[in-house]
Parts: sequence; C-alpha cells; structure tokens
Amino acid sequence: MIDQPKVFRNWIAGGWVEGDDVSRNVNPSNLDETIGVYARADKAQVERAIAAASEAREGWRSVGILSRSEVLDRVGSELLARKDELGRLLSREEGKTLAEGIGEVARAGHVFKWFAGEALRPGGEFVESVRPGLSVEITREPVGVVGLITPWNFPMAIPAWKIAAALAYGNTVVFKPADAVPASAWALTEIIARSGVPAGVFNLVMGRGGVVGDTIVGHHDIDAVSFTGSQAVGQQLASQLAGRLAKVQLEMGGKNPLIVLDDADLGVAVEVAAQGAYYSTGQRCTASSRLIVTRGIHDAFVEALIGRLQAIQVGDALDPRTVIGPVAEAKQLQSNHDYLDVGKAEGAELVVAGEICESQRGHFMRPALFVGASNDMRIAREEIFGPIACVIRADDYDEAVAFANDTDFGLSSGIVTTSLRHSSDFKRRSSAGMVMVNTPTAGVDFHVPFGGRKQSSYGPREQGHYAAEFYTTVKTAYTAA
Repeated sequence: MIDQPKVFRNWIAGGWVEGDDVSRNVNPSNLDETIGVYARADKAQVERAIAAASEAREGWRSVGILSRSEVLDRVGSELLARKDELGRLLSREEGKTLAEGIGEVARAGHVFKWFAGEALRPGGEFVESVRPGLSVEITREPVGVVGLITPWNFPMAIPAWKIAAALAYGNTVVFKPADAVPASAWALTEIIARSGVPAGVFNLVMGRGGVVGDTIVGHHDIDAVSFTGSQAVGQQLASQLAGRLAKVQLEMGGKNPLIVLDDADLGVAVEVAAQGAYYSTGQRCTASSRLIVTRGIHDAFVEALIGRLQAIQVGDALDPRTVIGPVAEAKQLQSNHDYLDVGKAEGAELVVAGEICESQRGHFMRPALFVGASNDMRIAREEIFGPIACVIRADDYDEAVAFANDTDFGLSSGIVTTSLRHSSDFKRRSSAGMVMVNTPTAGVDFHVPFGGRKQSSYGPREQGHYAAEFYTTVKTAYTAA
C-alpha cells in the first residue's frame, strides 16, 4: 500500500478542517521537490470560518488587553526562536535567499511583539464639552470581523503585520494567503493556534482567490477587508466592498523611481540600485525598477551597474552563495520574459540580457537591464515584478523629479545624492508615500507606516500606530455631570 501524503489543513473555529481540494506546493528552486500538500477550502468552509469569527467577536473584544498582548507576544517569541527553521521553509517555498527568508521571519516576530505592546496602549481622549456640565470621551473600538488577503512575495511578513494589528485592536480574523505559498501561512497559523487565542478568533482558509477571496469579499458579516496584491484585483475589490459600505485597505504595487544625480557617490548609487531593483528577485512592490540618471553620471553609472549585475550569483535559494533566488512561479517567469520582448520592441537596449536558466530545474532568471528607455514605454510604466529595471536619462534634477512623479503609482521613491538641498527638496516634492535618500527604495521598518498614493494604495496606512486607523472605529461619548 502506498502511503498517502500528509495534508496540511485549514484552521476553522478552533480546529483543523479538511479541504474540498488540495494543492501541491513545489519548491521554485527545485521543481522536483514537493514541500507539502495543502487543503483548499470551498465556499461553505469559508462561510463557516466567517460565522466562527462572527460568534467570537464579542468575547475577543471584551477580553482584557493584557490577554491579547500575551497572545501576540507568545507568537512573536516563537517566530524569533524558530526564525532559522521557518526562514528555510519560507525560502524553499517562495524562492528568496535563505538570509532574506530568515530576515522576513524575524521581522514577522518583531511585528507581533510590537503589536503586543500596542495592545496595551489603547489610548483615547477625555475633553471638556463646550456645553457646561458635559464631559466627552473619545475612544477606539474594533471594527469587527476582518478579512485578510495576502500575496505570495512576503508570505510571512505581510500576513504578520495584518494579523497582529487586527488581533491587537480586538478584531477577529479570516485569513486567506496566496494559493502559491500556503506553507508559510500554515506554519504561522499553527503557532497562533497554540498561542491561547480562543476558538473562532483567528481562522485560516487556504485556496483559490475565485472561491475563498470572493466569498470573503462578498460576505455581509465581513466588516473590513485588507488586501495586498495586484492593481486589477484591488480595484475590483474596492468596487465590491464600496457597494456594501465595508471598510477597505488596499496595497497594489508600484513602479518606483530611483534618481541618481551627478553629485552622487558612484559606489553608493550602484549598490542602492542593485539592491533596490534586483534583490528578492525584484519581486517587491517597493522595487526601484525605474533608474532615472542625470546626464553627467549616466554613462559611468550604467557601466558600473552592468559590472555589478554580471557578478550577481543566481541560484538555489538555500545556497549561501546565491544573491538572487528563483522567480516564484512559472507564470511570473513567463511574464518577465515577455516584458523583455516588450522593451526591445519599444526601442530600449537590453544591455544585461536577463537570461532564463533553462538548464536548471527551477524558475531561474538572471538580472535584466534596459538603457535608452523613455518614461512613456510600457517597461517604465507597468509593474513587471521581476529582476528587470530600465535606465532613463534626465538632463538635470528638475527633469529627473518630473520623470519620477510621472507615473500612475506612488508607493516608494528614492534619490542618491550628496546634496542636502536636493535631498530635502526631493523628500518634499516626491509624490510617493515613502521616500528614501541614499538607501534602497525597498525596506521599511516594522513600526512605521507603510503605504503609498495614487494607484499604489487605497485606505489607511499599514503598520505602526497608523494601523489603528483601519482596524478600529472612533466613538465619541458624552456624560452629564
């Protein structure tokens, strides 16, 4: 008799539940390796999870803030204690290097511990009324049952900063991870399930967006939805949720500029560009895929960046020599390859070729760099989400800023310069939600607000104290003397 593989199940109403279907999770560094088999929920199971969260909401809301804090702290402590083990799992599943995988798990642990502290700081105001004999209390209360839909590129950190905030402020959760990365989500859930959180407060429903995601978004008992993913899906969700007046928070990507000025330190500029555009295989919504370089430094910068990219080691995520791991999915690899054809057809010159390594049993792609690009090309306007960047020449600082702001997105932006005047001016003039000076556009601390403008983000910011804007609602109460 052939042993059947273990199926990692969904977590609903405080118990592990078989799915309607299963998915096989494959290592993008080694397509012959199966990481695990994971349950996919059907609509009825998602509805059961929502019902459980609805039933648990009053109890979790009423529990003492110390109890909530202790639950979150236990989760954070275990993530930090197991960061090497779980980081290895994350890297096998998503494809980022082992150092990046371990770092992401550590970040998730710190997020939970930070929100454990936040749970103890509910805040509020007590003010006098303009009418004699009345006092006014202004407090924050949980918004209710929250649906969380997360992407595949940060399978531990992004779920952490949504889940920890939701639970800290007294909400109950129905969590749908990306179908491509169930292992990290399941591992995080298994820790939460042992943390002391009551049944129904947190629920994991893995599966396809067309089933699980659509059920969450359309259900009348879901009070708010936080989504990170593509622009097209985000806009669709916004329309659906607005139709039933549910609260919504969207993070939908970017086409982030990095300006390099003539006065920049060349070594710093090249390293900032290489890390910002290509690390994590370029699969970050904050990646600096538009390199806007002024004419005086342009040629030297391009020559130096070409040399830097040619020396980058691409390979298995667990190989300590690897700088860039595989692309996460076959369809993403194909999309990247298609954009190379688009860029060449538009007239840009591909000076670093972005070869797909078909000799290896994984989704491996070397870095790609276009020069001679213009800001109206598709490769300069559409989010590619791969190890591909384009260089756009600017005559001077003002033209560079104009190019940087000429985009439908507004998540992150950066500048490399030794000029205090230009750096200060750019921080003011940039139309992005996050601005970096002499440091990569990708990388935000866990305790500060994350989010952008335009079509990158919609709704309140994530992370830090600003997370309360989404996960709570404000109440004003009067008392007569």
